[in-house]
Amino acid sequence: MKRFLSIWFPDWSLDRLRRTGRSGVTPICGPRDEVSVPFVLTESGPSGLLVAAANKRAKRVGIDRGLSFADARARFPALMSADIDRAGDARGLRALADWMVRYTPIVSLDGPEGLMLETTGCDHLYGGEHALLKRLSAKLEKEGFSHRLAIGETPGAAHALTRGGSEITICQAPGSLKEILEALPVAALRLSGEAVTLLRRFGLTRIGQLYGIDRKALARRFASKVAAEAVLFRLDQALGQRTEALTPLRPAPAYAARLVCPEPVMTAEAIEEAGRRLSKDLCAALSAAGKGARAFHLTAFRADGTTTGIAVTVARPVRDPVHISRLLGERTDRIDPGFGVDLFLLEAGRAGPMANTATALSGDLAAQDMDPAAVSALADRISAKLGDGAVMIRTPEASHIPELSERSIVFEGVWPGKLEGGGHPTRAGLRPLRFLTPPEPIRATAEVPDGPPASFIWRRVLRRIVRADGPERIAPEWWHLDKKAARARDYYRVEDENGCRYWLYRDGLYGDGRGGPPSWYLHGLFP
Repeated sequence: MKRFLSIWFPDWSLDRLRRTGRSGVTPICGPRDEVSVPFVLTESGPSGLLVAAANKRAKRVGIDRGLSFADARARFPALMSADIDRAGDARGLRALADWMVRYTPIVSLDGPEGLMLETTGCDHLYGGEHALLKRLSAKLEKEGFSHRLAIGETPGAAHALTRGGSEITICQAPGSLKEILEALPVAALRLSGEAVTLLRRFGLTRIGQLYGIDRKALARRFASKVAAEAVLFRLDQALGQRTEALTPLRPAPAYAARLVCPEPVMTAEAIEEAGRRLSKDLCAALSAAGKGARAFHLTAFRADGTTTGIAVTVARPVRDPVHISRLLGERTDRIDPGFGVDLFLLEAGRAGPMANTATALSGDLAAQDMDPAAVSALADRISAKLGDGAVMIRTPEASHIPELSERSIVFEGVWPGKLEGGGHPTRAGLRPLRFLTPPEPIRATAEVPDGPPASFIWRRVLRRIVRADGPERIAPEWWHLDKKAARARDYYRVEDENGCRYWLYRDGLYGDGRGGPPSWYLHGLFP
């Protein structure tokens, strides 16, 4: 049986505003401040400003959300106000949802003021559901969030219990959803304001009154069949008669390990030790499943209710705890512990089977000169220091144009094989080790129409040629539509009087009908 934990923050906007410490607002919007003056947050409505949130003092004088700001001022002329920040509230709720991952990997938003957590199989880590709710409530209370908590068999039931029940509620008895929900108001079913108003007009104020009513009769009372179906749909979801899947903010990891600290830690040595312990536990779980992983994310949950973390990726699936902890250690300096970290969570992503190969007894017996595992481990360490995607490899392409015959790709543990498209590699020894990207224009003196250059000027220096080999003609790729204006190239390998060797080419032929006279370019340098 699945279990869902609903968290509702009835004063979320006010609590978040107080935590931001905005000057002039903090003293009057605290939820526990009994001596504060009446204060509201406003937002634009169809007919002017409306009260979007009100503190306790404002509620005592009859001001609550939904009231027009003009009527609120009429009830209390000295009313203080500020504009509500919906975008900031959404960002804050998302940040709090990220922090809730410490309790369960499946966390989703539940409206603009709530969160929904699936706690199936997680409560035993905290000593049961009662202990979990007690610990979570104490943490939220310490951070200054007014809240209500409830655990139920369905998301709809948990949501209804927080909006219409007591501060902390646990629905435990299987099959008792109807009895538990029947006394709650219909507004707790996640219905629209219009639907709630219409139900109250018909005298239907409690959820239990909807149990025995004929569904066709209820549909006739609504002007729209869609509106009536929405009421019945939410009722069925709350009672578990229709399935409801959560949409987590982040996908649940297939493998994870957590480490609870007895006291908040702040030192780099403690963080590295946490990485070593978690790597060992996580790799044990991966080994039991016969898999490895290519992505690892270490999240540090700080004592002040915020999170920080680092992530590393590897070229091929691994489950070596020494290798993983070493990669994490390269980036632990990026974790700011703040006032201390009380929980670490290491998650493995992109899990998959590992290619297990036997290690040769000696280099003479190896099937190939290169050890793929060793190369991948080296690439992982370089990427951990310089950033993901820092290790690139050149792969051949089926093209005779030199700058198009190769392309750079991120190394992902697989060494490139033969050429794509059935091409053939260029003959060894005919290409320079260093290419200029792009080729640099030069001024060359050569015999017309296709003689080798006698001298050329490159970077303001005249270079006299004593030896030349060529030409090697490379025709344009006419089968590409965007290459119609391309010209043939005549490449030469030349050596100047100082012994420097160059690879240059004539772009175009005399009288080819594809432009003016040919141009000269320097494309590479020989060692």
